[in-house]
Amino acid sequence: MIALPEVDLTDPEVLRDPFTAYGRARERSPLARLLIPGLGPIWALTRHDGARAMLGDARFEISADSFMRPQVPDDCLPYMRTMSEMSGTEHGRLRKLVAPAFTPRRAAEFRPRIEAIVDALLDDLPARADGGRADLLRHFARPLPMDVICALVGIPEQDRSRWREWGATVAAGAGQDFARAIPGIMAGARDAVAAARADDSGEPGGVLGELVRVQAEDGDRLSDTEIVTLVWHLVLAGQTPTTLIANAVAALLSHPAQLAAVRSDPALMPGAVEELIRWCGPTLLAIPRHARQDVGLYGATVPKGAKVTALVAAANRDPRVFADPDRLDVTRTPGAGHLGFAHGPHFCLGASLARVQTQVALTALLRRFPGLAMAAPADDLRAPDPGTWRLSALPVTL
Repeated sequence: MIALPEVDLTDPEVLRDPFTAYGRARERSPLARLLIPGLGPIWALTRHDGARAMLGDARFEISADSFMRPQVPDDCLPYMRTMSEMSGTEHGRLRKLVAPAFTPRRAAEFRPRIEAIVDALLDDLPARADGGRADLLRHFARPLPMDVICALVGIPEQDRSRWREWGATVAAGAGQDFARAIPGIMAGARDAVAAARADDSGEPGGVLGELVRVQAEDGDRLSDTEIVTLVWHLVLAGQTPTTLIANAVAALLSHPAQLAAVRSDPALMPGAVEELIRWCGPTLLAIPRHARQDVGLYGATVPKGAKVTALVAAANRDPRVFADPDRLDVTRTPGAGHLGFAHGPHFCLGASLARVQTQVALTALLRRFPGLAMAAPADDLRAPDPGTWRLSALPVTL
């Protein structure tokens, strides 16, 4: 086999600066091997063209083995297999049924609701501050996505406080607290689906109200189990804006010229968000796929059953695609497109909603607090995670 660069995901330098470590591998070879003690090597596509191609290649599929599942009670097991674990016609069927609720047009129509949620959180932010200093992650970026999901899905107001607690637990990452939250989230989802099924008022009930009534042309429809699983999956995947918004704020506050540009011209914000996803998006590694057969890649043979991923952090800074890729530039003209929301059949269903949330959150935050500044260096606040670029806190002065 040809010699490939190897990246040890436990290396402190990789954890501290994955962009440099993964970029170094990219410039050595379009294919690398990631080393994870106890799990064996994972093949990784390092460059934009190869990563994009693999993410859309049916020879590589996501399965249950692509995820590390927490231990849950038996009554939760029927809801653990989300759309993310499915492939082919099974995945296509569910995606076809739910996709109309998550189009760019629907996200744009939902913008006023998001703006109201953002404004309410920012109204409360000064009261959360101690001496003018507040944790923007805890009091803004973390509660926002769950509040949006509750409004989108149609969770009753009286139930939203517990959903916010679940969202905070999910956003904090895996662990015992995460596993303990899962039964509550699923029970809440079951209750919400039952209420939507029983609602005969004819009034709009959010996405959930639509999904319980959805009928495809061939008579297909979502079962209660499928809808509960979707709601639970929304809670998981829907926390992405938490980390994206926190990363984006830290990036802008540490790049004064870029901050000044978006402050002076709000019309730049949609493009700025795309650039921020490319430059400091949460996803460093794509969800691993499994090779369905032996596959030849760049002179090497990836054996059937092997795990394969895309080094998103490397692909999004590939100089073959992006000029001066390590420079944050909110005026950058979109080119081939980043891979921050993946690509292919498993392109993030909620990408449009995440984009609108982030645009609204950053615009309102920068307008409301013109003197906003970091209260601690972002590099001191990074969580050691080779797969997700995220902060453990975001202290700012208002």
